[in-house]
Amino acid sequence: MLATRNIKMQIPQDIFIALNIDENEFVFDIKLNYAIELYRLGKLTIGKASELAGIKRYSFECLLADRKIPISNLTLQDVNDDANKLKQLLNDKS
Repeated sequence: MLATRNIKMQIPQDIFIALNIDENEFVFDIKLNYAIELYRLGKLTIGKASELAGIKRYSFECLLADRKIPISNLTLQDVNDDANKLKQLLNDKS
């Protein structure tokens, strides 16, 4: 089991009323949105960000896609370079 830490926060009661959510939903939303932001800033990998959010990686990737946040930092040039390397490998084996 992973080591965890509890963090205590004081949130005004009227915030829960205004958002019409309970404490569990609020904590989930905070963790999810912070995980997304840390991933977007490049401070956490997609795996660690999904772990922080407390959801499976695939679900996290779907949420990123819904928000138009890339799930990969590969550029088109990276993909083209890899494709060219593969073509060269195939040609070398012929």
